[in-house]
Amino acid sequence: MTKVNIMRLLPSVDELFKHEKIAALKETIPAIRIKNSVRDTVDALRQEYLQGKDDQDFVPYNEDEIIEKVLSRILADHETSLKRVINGTGIVIHTNLGRSLLPEVVKDALCDVSFSYNNLEYELKNGRRGSRYTHLETTIKELTGAEDVLVVNNNAAAVMLALNTMVKGREAIISRGELVEIGGSFRVPDVLRMSGGILHEVGTTNKTHLYDYERAINEDTGILLKVHTSNYHIVGFTESVDGKDLVELGKKHKLPVVEDLGSGLFVDLSQYGLDYEPTVRDTLNKGVDVVTFSGDKLLGGPQAGIIVGK
Repeated sequence: MTKVNIMRLLPSVDELFKHEKIAALKETIPAIRIKNSVRDTVDALRQEYLQGKDDQDFVPYNEDEIIEKVLSRILADHETSLKRVINGTGIVIHTNLGRSLLPEVVKDALCDVSFSYNNLEYELKNGRRGSRYTHLETTIKELTGAEDVLVVNNNAAAVMLALNTMVKGREAIISRGELVEIGGSFRVPDVLRMSGGILHEVGTTNKTHLYDYERAINEDTGILLKVHTSNYHIVGFTESVDGKDLVELGKKHKLPVVEDLGSGLFVDLSQYGLDYEPTVRDTLNKGVDVVTFSGDKLLGGPQAGIIVGK
């Protein structure tokens, strides 16, 4: 059988689209998605036929086989790409595997409000428009001791918003050892540049002293910036400036201090045998003016960036 004759045996896209088994799927799957899957299947079969042998040994698919292939393709294309997996990596909070898992009590509460109308931006007591932030502010203030709170979509956005507000057109002084890159190509120098701020790095990769910051302060300085290196450590001949000392320097020169904590720890885990990591409350208690952190890491919530401070 020649290739020309073989190609003629392929049903058209419209014929397949109208087939009763395929047409029945229109009740649950959008017609445009079904048609695209049918077209892709026909194209794939056409290529398979063209690459087949041009002789009597080549046997094309019959109608039932073609229908089954189309149905399989439609169901595969319609299947959601987000699936449950088993985390066997040894990393409890894995940023590629959904980050923190929500507890059952959160799931129940989420379903309760998500499948019905709710007071997201409505004050029930006063009967007027409200703010979505009020549902979070009180809780986060209690947990952190912060005077004010703002929640955005992720920590990169939190850092960028804070920098854009506080240092646009001015310098942010930061240690070279804290010019980090984390997942998603989030680089502190890039975020600072995109926020409109000017990078002024001080010290060296392994050692930065308080006097490095003080020597760098000038009339264009906007903030003193500190970034917690939570996902790596420099060991050996090292030195860094504690946030409390940086705050004192900031007060001396009337400069605000901003610190990006990254994961955003709320409980001192050293009591459980783990290395000490500064908590959000500890950082604010040192006098840091603005602290940013993620909501979907150690806090254990959905993806969010949280800005707390004065």
